[in-house]
Amino acid sequence: MTARYGASNFPRGTSSCAGFTLLEVVLVMMLLAIIAALALPNVVNELRGQHLKTSGEQMRSLLELVRAYSEMDGKRYRVRIPRKDELDRMGTDVQPIIERTDDPMEPEVWTLVEEPWTLGETFMRDCWCIQVRLGRPTVDKLRDPEPSRAEELASMREAWEEDYPPVTFEPDGTAPWAVYVLTKAPRDTTTAADLTDEVERLEVIMEGPTGMIWLQRPLYEDELDLFEQNGWPIVLRRDFMDPKHLTEDDVLELQEETIMPK
Repeated sequence: MTARYGASNFPRGTSSCAGFTLLEVVLVMMLLAIIAALALPNVVNELRGQHLKTSGEQMRSLLELVRAYSEMDGKRYRVRIPRKDELDRMGTDVQPIIERTDDPMEPEVWTLVEEPWTLGETFMRDCWCIQVRLGRPTVDKLRDPEPSRAEELASMREAWEEDYPPVTFEPDGTAPWAVYVLTKAPRDTTTAADLTDEVERLEVIMEGPTGMIWLQRPLYEDELDLFEQNGWPIVLRRDFMDPKHLTEDDVLELQEETIMPK
């Protein structure tokens, strides 16, 4: 006898698909938990490995914002790292502080900028700025870090810690050359001179007159010799974080790519 079209061929009281037992569900969940536990440390380490680069990119964005606001408002703005025992808006002593002059008749009276764009973590929790250098980077300045004229003038106006001069943006958006040295070194490291090549660090370099900002790893001693011997400026004007030591051909290629970007 042929079954009618559309009638079920399964016996009464049975289902066309079997369900999962509680034991099977528990076993799958345990397996997923084990996989997650094994993968999580690698994911966390990968994210932490990007913290310095992320901090540098966020510092670049902050400097670009300050430059834009100084032009838009027609006021002087400045970026500074908190003094010793001073807290930033996040309640730490790490994040940059933004200030401006609201009265053109009192150009040296600075007011804390408390607008929403100044909030948030510029530097990730394990990163911090160990030094701010004013003036165009040169080999001589790196090897003999005497204060530049711009740094001397800043310290004459106000008492700043030697390694943390403020960076001031004029109403037209221009500013001095500035280099922010970011690191993941322990906080008890006193100066940038104490950092070795093994310690992860990154420089955020701002060409103040043009507003161009890029991320550049510190140059090794043999690279400084190479730049000095050839009379090349040590600013690449492009993001560069490759740890491989540069040869003369590498530098010429980088300079060509900067002049004529692909």
